[in-house]
Amino acid sequence: MDCNQRYISYFLIDHICKMKGNSSLFLFGVLSIAMALAPFRPEPHLWGKIQWIAGGAVGMTFTDWFDVVVHAGPISIFLFTIGMKLGRKRMP
Repeated sequence: MDCNQRYISYFLIDHICKMKGNSSLFLFGVLSIAMALAPFRPEPHLWGKIQWIAGGAVGMTFTDWFDVVVHAGPISIFLFTIGMKLGRKRMP
């Protein structure tokens, strides 16, 4: 590990440690992004479902729609929470 890599990793660790109140939000963000992208290969599962829906969703069953909700739900809740926090900061 060279000097720059060490500095970046210390910076990230320091930044995460200073988050205190937002640490659970950070963890939820990481986990929801991982859930949205899982499985990672050959392509993210949610991306394949979005392409299928964009193509007309021909042949999609209840299980496929449920799968979209399972993979997109956590990231949607995370983005909503971030939006609420940002909106609250802008209000007097």
